[in-house]
Amino acid sequence: MYLVFTTNYFPWLTIVAVLPIFGGSLIFFLPHKGNKVIRLYTLFICIIELLLTTYAFYYYFQLDDPLMQLTEDSKWIDFFDFYWRLGIDGLSIGPILLTGFITTLATLAAWPVTRDSRLFHFLMLAMYSGQIGLFSSRDLLLFFIMWELELIPVYLLISVWGGKKRLYSATKFILYTAGSSVFLLLGVLGIGLYASNEPTLNFETSANQSYPVALEIIFYIGFLIAFAVKSPIIPFHTWLPDTHGEAHYSTCMLLAGILLKMGAYGLVRINMEFLPRAHSIFAPWLMIVGTIQIIYAASASPGQRNLKKRIAYSSVSHMGFIIIGIGSLSDMGLNGAFLQIISHGFIGAALFFLAGTSYDRIRLVYLDEMGGMAVLVPKIFTTFSILSMASLALPGMSGFVAELIVFFGIITSQNFFLIQKILITFVMAIGTILTPIYSLSMLRQMFYGYKFLYAPNSYFFDSGPRELFISISIFLPVIGIGLYPDFVFSLSVDKVETLISNFFYK
Repeated sequence: MYLVFTTNYFPWLTIVAVLPIFGGSLIFFLPHKGNKVIRLYTLFICIIELLLTTYAFYYYFQLDDPLMQLTEDSKWIDFFDFYWRLGIDGLSIGPILLTGFITTLATLAAWPVTRDSRLFHFLMLAMYSGQIGLFSSRDLLLFFIMWELELIPVYLLISVWGGKKRLYSATKFILYTAGSSVFLLLGVLGIGLYASNEPTLNFETSANQSYPVALEIIFYIGFLIAFAVKSPIIPFHTWLPDTHGEAHYSTCMLLAGILLKMGAYGLVRINMEFLPRAHSIFAPWLMIVGTIQIIYAASASPGQRNLKKRIAYSSVSHMGFIIIGIGSLSDMGLNGAFLQIISHGFIGAALFFLAGTSYDRIRLVYLDEMGGMAVLVPKIFTTFSILSMASLALPGMSGFVAELIVFFGIITSQNFFLIQKILITFVMAIGTILTPIYSLSMLRQMFYGYKFLYAPNSYFFDSGPRELFISISIFLPVIGIGLYPDFVFSLSVDKVETLISNFFYK
């Protein structure tokens, strides 16, 4: 008997993972009655998916259990022992809920898209399935397949619905991510085939497998390169500003809110869980890279004329904090990293949405061509300013709590010398101070620049109900998590504690 389903034998996770792409496939069979039907149908699928996910997790997920839950294990291909294995724990439940929330809002944000609407919305839903499948996967090969399922939709979304340099950006994205996929596949096959006549791709088996230290380091480097492209970790980050600069803002919401977090999730799920000795060796270097990344992003961002590229560099900076938290080898640091994943998922998606909304109004994306927008679109100005403050880690918002806990995680870590902790904390503090400089200069140029856009009797449409709904929907979780971060910590704290306890160097 190969089929084993828990939770009253009902395959909740399979339904959650398959529903978006299955529902998306039916778009092509809808009657040709304009784009409104397609948009409403896609939004309906996203809402049903989010409600179904929330229901399943609320009733069947036990917060105090660090083990895999809602597990499903079904033999798929007999020839090489390939299983459809799904399951969630405290590390994956947060990103899955974030995926559902951001994708639903991104679908609503894509309302103005009218060209090839069927294909566009199908690709959005295909990405949805790939992301859910990756975060819930318990099979290495399935993890790789779900990873690959993201590449083609993103490439098409950029190359068809992007800006003037969309083909260059799309090509750069696919080259970087396809290159990273090679390293991921080699790592998956290496772990699966190690010391076995048959492939062993089960997460639990691989995590309990003992590898020679030298081989562990080789595997670790391969996976690190793969995840560094997605995260992105310098020097593999250059695709990010170009891609964000050209993609439609609904696609940017998915990229900033979810896609970047897949790399960080992979670092924890595979590098930390499977290769703890190698991670102990590389952890100090991860922290150094993370601090360099914060400083680099804060220094490179002011030179960007493109609004969306400047926001993209803020994503690079925020990912630096996540990398530092992962490298801290402490409960507090890793919990802070996961809080930062959730926090920046909301903030990044919101900033790109508002940047895109601004572009829809004025058809300008270069900061030195903007100015006077605070007068023309006061609602957009207000929401953009508030969420920029959230990105700056203003106290009371989620980013502040996440970065503060990462700081505490470094300070309280028992795995580093005092001088190392002082230096890393000092450099992080410098990066944290530099970040408001370029963000506030961006707001000044955009809304109070020297070039005034408006002419006598001109009129610019400000935020409508759709824009305000999306902005408020993202802002409320940012405030909620900032005021009550235990909501997120309750998901991951037990799993993080179990994970950290497995390390050799405590």
